[in-house]
Amino acid sequence: MMVDLALLQSVSYIAGALGVCVAAVNYVLNLRETNRNRRITTTTTLVQSLLTLETLHIEAEMYVMKWRDWEDFKSKYDSSVNVDNFAYRMRLWGIYEAIGTLYRSGLLDMKSLFCVTSISIVAVWIRFKPIIEEYRKVAYGKEGFRNWEYVAHEVAKYIEKNDPLWRSNAPEFFSPEEYDRTFKLGAP
Repeated sequence: MMVDLALLQSVSYIAGALGVCVAAVNYVLNLRETNRNRRITTTTTLVQSLLTLETLHIEAEMYVMKWRDWEDFKSKYDSSVNVDNFAYRMRLWGIYEAIGTLYRSGLLDMKSLFCVTSISIVAVWIRFKPIIEEYRKVAYGKEGFRNWEYVAHEVAKYIEKNDPLWRSNAPEFFSPEEYDRTFKLGAP
């Protein structure tokens, strides 16, 4: 029995094509696994930085700060008069900005983000949005903390979808009026 050279060549081409397909599937599976591992690492890192006693203490301090308006805030808490408060604030705000950046880049999914931050990322944004808007005019530029703003809006939408009454049940963090004033314009 004689094997035709053309048939052998065709079989060879098919085997090569199958090899390329198997390699492509393997590459896609490896890429998915790498992305999954990257997300796990990112979430673990966030948990380690956010759920420390020091960071929780800083967050608690943010909730007890009192001011009437921008001028009152500057006179009590601006970096030129209260370096410690500034450092604490920037640490927490910087973490939230980084979370927003990770979320926007796809390295952090909403479910993991919410498990790590709960409502704090929204509550702290509501509390400091007017102050950050003033700082954007004089120090941070118009893009200062935009990723945090974005993710706060996204988390608020996520919570609203899953628990429409949640904002009424968080009076220790913000009033329903403050919430509505902060998020009435929609996501940035």
